[in-house]
Amino acid sequence: VQLQASGGGLVQAGGSLRLSCAASRRTFNMNAWGWFRQAPGKEREFVAAISRNGYNTHYADSVKGRFIISKSNALNTVALQMNSLKSEDTAVYYCASNYARRPEIVREAPDEYERWGQGTLVTVSS
Repeated sequence: VQLQASGGGLVQAGGSLRLSCAASRRTFNMNAWGWFRQAPGKEREFVAAISRNGYNTHYADSVKGRFIISKSNALNTVALQMNSLKSEDTAVYYCASNYARRPEIVREAPDEYERWGQGTLVTVSS
């Protein structure tokens, strides 16, 4: 099952970007979703997650109040709206999904996710 992440690019500090992750309908409806990022020389870190039913979200402290994760059942996509971007947000961003038996579950650990997108590069210039 393929996850297609898109929307990365070069943006000035203080600007915004919107990342999107598309999946098949079967994958989308039964899964919880997350966004992670990996900066050069650093480990992959959690950014944001959303439950299967879309009602519960979690954010890393570093992005809380600036990033918003959402999902569209009509489009089978999960989005990450990134506002007030900082140079430290520069990284390759990955979307991930995993089957969620319970609709309210939110997952933050990378090893809780089975499927990963190819990554999209976000570069924030200061």
